[in-house]
Amino acid sequence: MTAETHDSAPHRGAPDWLWYVGVPVVGVVLYLLYGRLIPISEWVTALFPVARNSHSGEAIAFFVYDVPKVLLLLTGIVFVTGVLRSWFSPEKTRAILAGKRQVWGYPLASLLGVLTPFCSCSSVPLFIGFVSAGIPLGVTFSFLIAGPMVGPVGLGLLYGLVGWEIATIYLVFGFTIATVAGFVLGRMGLERYLQDWVRELNAGPVGDLPQEQLTLVDRLKIGVEQVREIVGKVWIWVLVGIGIGAAIHGYVPEEMMLRIMGGEAWWSVPAAVVVGVPMYTNAAGVIPIVEALLGKGAALGTTLAFMMSVIALSLPEMIILKQVLKLQLIAIFIAVVAAGILATGFLFNVLM
Repeated sequence: MTAETHDSAPHRGAPDWLWYVGVPVVGVVLYLLYGRLIPISEWVTALFPVARNSHSGEAIAFFVYDVPKVLLLLTGIVFVTGVLRSWFSPEKTRAILAGKRQVWGYPLASLLGVLTPFCSCSSVPLFIGFVSAGIPLGVTFSFLIAGPMVGPVGLGLLYGLVGWEIATIYLVFGFTIATVAGFVLGRMGLERYLQDWVRELNAGPVGDLPQEQLTLVDRLKIGVEQVREIVGKVWIWVLVGIGIGAAIHGYVPEEMMLRIMGGEAWWSVPAAVVVGVPMYTNAAGVIPIVEALLGKGAALGTTLAFMMSVIALSLPEMIILKQVLKLQLIAIFIAVVAAGILATGFLFNVLM
């Protein structure tokens, strides 16, 4: 055993029983805290000298709620994927998803995204966990796109707003965009555009012991180390991204969007995407805007393109992803997904 591999071993410190008790207790506490974020955020917002229904009040409430939500998700998901990574090395993971099997990885990742009720920034923690575990990049992108775009909350609300036919078509298009975009991105060989620390994380060992000799406590320590390394690198950008999203959420006027998307000119679809990208909200937040736009006469395809861009290509999401992906990859990701969204918007406008 070399000195280098010995340095990467899980450090012995607290007795094993403390890990067995402490990790579940911390998990339960964080879970209970996550379930109380809404009343806590409302209580904190009430401490500020602003009206709750004002622009500032909306922005503050959004920020106070979303920051701990995303950080808790990031911590929990990175810990779990770190523990799982001790069983499945990046080499094993790539082998499982290589070749023909990887073809099925794209629709499976999209399906997982459809079943996951996360907004775009909440999907980023799981995306980071996938990437750090060595899962192929294209597969992780399929999840990242499908999660916010066609999650169960948005589909349920869309069903109530426009009926099951359009909601089903939207599901099919969203799922297809996620699967095809992930496949295209995966075939482009873009791993070199991952940030250096992510590539080093994928290539590095998970400990100095053969995997079959790692104890459960060793694996828990690996999960904690993953949290310390990954969350320690991206937390500040979580704050920055959500801060921008909160400002947009509170201050961007709905009237401006109605003027842009009120007609059926050819440029309304790309204009809707351009307007939607800087915004940040989840499906539940954008559905009322979609209802207002349709009520004001906006074309359906234009409106759905706006909805997709808001929840699949949000600016705060890109800021957080910048800590994992280089700018070239972010630009390619935006271009591929935007092309799918534009095609959906134009097709809906023609059909409807």
